[in-house]
Amino acid sequence: MTLSQSASQAALNPLVDRPGSRQQSEVTRLLPTWLLGLVIAALAVFVLAPIAYIFLASINSDISVARGDFWPAEFTLGNYSTIWSSVGLANALTNSIIAAGTTAVISAVLSIGTAYVLVRYQFFGRLTILRGLLGLQSVPGTLLVLPVFVLFSSAATYLGVTVIGTQWGLILTYLTFALPFSTWVMVTYLRGLPKELEEAARIDGASNMGILTRIILPLSWPGIIVSGIFAFLLGWNDVLFASVMTRPGTQTAAVALQIFASGTEGGAIPFYGQMMAASLVCAAPVVILYLFFQKYLVGGLTAGGVK
Repeated sequence: MTLSQSASQAALNPLVDRPGSRQQSEVTRLLPTWLLGLVIAALAVFVLAPIAYIFLASINSDISVARGDFWPAEFTLGNYSTIWSSVGLANALTNSIIAAGTTAVISAVLSIGTAYVLVRYQFFGRLTILRGLLGLQSVPGTLLVLPVFVLFSSAATYLGVTVIGTQWGLILTYLTFALPFSTWVMVTYLRGLPKELEEAARIDGASNMGILTRIILPLSWPGIIVSGIFAFLLGWNDVLFASVMTRPGTQTAAVALQIFASGTEGGAIPFYGQMMAASLVCAAPVVILYLFFQKYLVGGLTAGGVK
């Protein structure tokens, strides 16, 4: 390979290590190489140690876990087959995916249009709405459980519409908190997009809806993914509202785990293995979601979505 070919290949491949870039990274690095590796290793152990313990406990017997044994005396996968009947995990996971997934999709769709209006248009009350969206994030959810429950109970009494105990009632509850947060995330993201693209589209005769669908939407996918995933996590991890707004047929995975854990506390030895196995199964969809949308998450969190 000639020198010119090597230079052209290095120019086309941004991952090729160049002396200048290496020197620049050495200058801008805050910690020495050995100390940076030590910090990363310590953080990895800090994060992975609890996960390793949960996994080993899920394939261990309850007596060994209660005795404090970290390494299983015998490996068994019986806990993973038992939880589907003892915890009722299949129905609970389905309810969680429906509630959290629907909340994420609706929040992502509504937040992009709402944020575009709030960022690109000037009208009376605009700042009040933006401040209200930010202020809603500081209200604890525990303060809203009773008002939401009374409101939905009144809907059943005066309107004859049953809300409590239904899937759509739980989704409506989650949207109350997810939609303001998703809208604020998209407002922050859209502020970083250049207006020149929209002005050029208007000169070409594009309508407001055409600009939103052809210009803003393709450029906003990282921010939309971030807002949708945060809305999904809000519904997936919720226990407080799900325990109040659901019945046995619509219980989410978080509520099912709580009921199973509290129901086994009175026994001689709690079902540690089943609880650990059910916890790993419930955490798997979130991990898969993060791995699948990792590229969009990095872009949305660093390119102006959340700073």
